[in-house]
Amino acid sequence: MTITTESRTALHELIALLQEIDERWSGPEWNLASEADVADSHRALMHILEAALVGYFEQDPQSPDFRRIVTPSRKLTGDNSDAIYFDAPVTDGHTYVVHGNLQGAAYFSVTIEEGCADGDMATNTAGVLNNLDMDIDSNGNFTLYIGGEPRERNWLALTPEAARITTRHYFEQPQPAAAQPDLEPRLRIECLTRDATPAAPDDASIAAGIRRVAAAVRGRTLGMPPMANSEPPAFVCLTPNEFPAPVPPGDFGLAAFDAHYSMAPYFLAPDEALVITGRWPQCCFGNVCLWNRFQQTLDYRNRQVSLNRAQTSLEDDGSFRMILAHEDPGLPNWLDTEGKPLGLVFWRFFMVEGEVQTPHAEVVKLAQLAR
Repeated sequence: MTITTESRTALHELIALLQEIDERWSGPEWNLASEADVADSHRALMHILEAALVGYFEQDPQSPDFRRIVTPSRKLTGDNSDAIYFDAPVTDGHTYVVHGNLQGAAYFSVTIEEGCADGDMATNTAGVLNNLDMDIDSNGNFTLYIGGEPRERNWLALTPEAARITTRHYFEQPQPAAAQPDLEPRLRIECLTRDATPAAPDDASIAAGIRRVAAAVRGRTLGMPPMANSEPPAFVCLTPNEFPAPVPPGDFGLAAFDAHYSMAPYFLAPDEALVITGRWPQCCFGNVCLWNRFQQTLDYRNRQVSLNRAQTSLEDDGSFRMILAHEDPGLPNWLDTEGKPLGLVFWRFFMVEGEVQTPHAEVVKLAQLAR
């Protein structure tokens, strides 16, 4: 006889959701038209499921801990080869203290995310502190307070909808920081107002955890309509090979207030290349990353699929010329597409001073570059 529990019901709901995702998200409804597209969608789904289990299955805002959001083998929601991200659950009405270290990062920030307590995608970013706003000692150590009574420095308020805090360490290194274990920062969070020892897991709490996992998976698959079927934010252009002007994202969920973003798809035939010219702005961090259509970075452990300022060879006048191509053109600043004809190009510039020049892109024949 099958024993009926709430956790079993929740598990069956998750299994049904995965079947629905396979039938809909991994098919024509989301503009997938080839075996390779479907296989890529299943890989993306496994990464999303892993991230949901790591981040949401067991969480307690009164006993939070920082967990790494993405890794070289767990990619989702626009990860970055030069960044290391952590998050932790929080809730209004409590006070938290965070101890951490910059670990040599060019940029660091903490943001408050709203609307994601139950695993859903964040709806808004409700506050941010970056390294210029903070008191940090000569060794890079800092202490931050989240919620509770206002403080003059190193403090962020919690709104009624606040559910998680996200940390960002951005590095400009010759090698991708996200793939270097020695660069992984140490962070610790403690709830100063915890009022009870956490209860032992039971049927209800396990079922709730499974449902948070399901909500996280749904929000990052069926909850994200195909790009062509929705109104994109101002920093996104849907026209291939044409970048929009980099702009701050506002309170767009999972974005950083103090960044400028620009994103567009690329589309290249086997014998074509995309020549991108421009200038890095005055900022504390800048890079460009290649993503697949599921907003996963390409393989930055084994290929050059991103460039930061430290990795970019400049022209005599200080400008750059990057070559996005399916094979090595034998020129500096090659961005390797892994042979994918379609993908996304995403620019990030943090704490910009002055004007941000929009990168210019031109499709040329690969043979033309050789000449």
